[in-house]
Amino acid sequence: MNSKRLFILTLSIIGLGGVCFFYFTFNPSEHAFFLECPLRYATGLECPGCGSQRAIHQLLHGDFKAAWSLNPFLLLSIPLIMYGLGTKAYNYLYSASHRVMLFYNKRFIYGYFGLALLFAIARNIPVYPFTLLSSGN
Repeated sequence: MNSKRLFILTLSIIGLGGVCFFYFTFNPSEHAFFLECPLRYATGLECPGCGSQRAIHQLLHGDFKAAWSLNPFLLLSIPLIMYGLGTKAYNYLYSASHRVMLFYNKRFIYGYFGLALLFAIARNIPVYPFTLLSSGN
């Protein structure tokens, strides 16, 4: 294990911890310095990521139900994100070249982004039960 790689990985973990501390401390619903979604600002429509900042805040406080109500797509994506980042960190730290083959599969990539598009469309339909997918802005 290279000490330079360990140092960079440690800085990355400290940075991620700082971001988590920031989102834990400040509620995006109550502070104006958090950026608003450009799509929502311009069109009034919600993208697949709308509500993610508030959902992360709720997750860090252990309120999974509130986080789910703000953005269920984010919650379902977190295991994939963590697995991908963990693999990248392992590869970087140990000079390995493990690949998450799922992320290189065209069907998965198109399917994932297709689901994101369907989620974005569904959460903007102003009829029950689709209104349950809205982030509640």
